[in-house]
Amino acid sequence: MLSFVDAVARYVLAGPPEPALWAIRVRGQVVGLLVSEQGGRRLSWFADADQRLASYAGPLDGDIEALAAALGARLGRQVELETLPG
Repeated sequence: MLSFVDAVARYVLAGPPEPALWAIRVRGQVVGLLVSEQGGRRLSWFADADQRLASYAGPLDGDIEALAAALGARLGRQVELETLPG
């Protein structure tokens, strides 16, 4: 079992835990989710998501803002990723 000091040291060295779930919004409407689990990320799109977004096959492991910009460039509109509680 980790001691409190060990747990704090790991937190400080690794940084705070990454959020596990983001809503993908276009013009205020949620069109999909970005899920982080087991060290990887995946996109999940709702049925009404634009096909230009749903067919995105680029990298997911970088900065969240960079991913939003890449999706926005594909769509030709601003795409926002909002952290959801979880």
